Amino acid sequence: MPVIDAQVHCYGRNTPDGPWTDPFPGPAEMTGEDMVKAMDEVGVDGALLTSVFAIYRFDARYAVAVQKKHPGRFALIKPVDANDPAVAETIADWAAVPGAAGVRIMMRPEISGDPADPGLNRILAAGARHDLPVNIQCWGRLPQVGALAARNPDTQIVVDHVGMTQVFAPPARPQPFDDIDNVLALAQRSNLAIKITGACTYSHEPFPYRDIWDPLARVFDAFGLDRCLWGTDWTRATALLTYKEGVDAFRVTDRLSDSDRATLMGGSLQTIYGWAPTK
Repeated sequence: MPVIDAQVHCYGRNTPDGPWTDPFPGPAEMTGEDMVKAMDEVGVDGALLTSVFAIYRFDARYAVAVQKKHPGRFALIKPVDANDPAVAETIADWAAVPGAAGVRIMMRPEISGDPADPGLNRILAAGARHDLPVNIQCWGRLPQVGALAARNPDTQIVVDHVGMTQVFAPPARPQPFDDIDNVLALAQRSNLAIKITGACTYSHEPFPYRDIWDPLARVFDAFGLDRCLWGTDWTRATALLTYKEGVDAFRVTDRLSDSDRATLMGGSLQTIYGWAPTK
């Protein structure tokens, strides 16, 4: 079973010719070659390459170029704008891009909190129409996502980053799993999966982050491992851990059987996104 990271980022340097929109807490750059090297060093076969919203907003050209150079290693996730009346057409165009595996909604303050919002529902309907899972970064807005899933039962929705706020630098939040009840409530929606990405950043302990496992076990039990997708979101979290630590924490734990590990670290992603790496 291949090992697949459910979220990585690649991006160029912040230069006058290619300025970043906002600061990003990762390395100064992360090229496709850099990311492939990091993956090879720890035995990660492939990854979902998510275009960095903070840097590029809705322009996924950098990620597309990386995937074109490494088509067997990456599939692509593009952020889309719920406030754009033409977002359905954008998603239709994206579905035709080689390597496209999904789209992403960033639930920023300017995005409506109404589950009936036309823009959000346009994205979810288009995701179903083009067989593209819709990833949602939704810290603090989990009940809204549950309502959106109920309105769009034919759309595969994937909640990013265990659904709860994650830090970008030490220390971990005092109560990192404080919204877990709202996370668990989402499990009743069969069209909703959850990324276990960045989970090590919840820990108050050093590697191997033993204090995250009791809360994560509740998520696994609620959703079932076939709806849970491991990943690192490492470039966002380099101030907290190495890529090897983000991978090995899930390999060395005795809280997962070998079959559990195979499902969580690649099997579920292949089913949900319909993609597997080829090396």
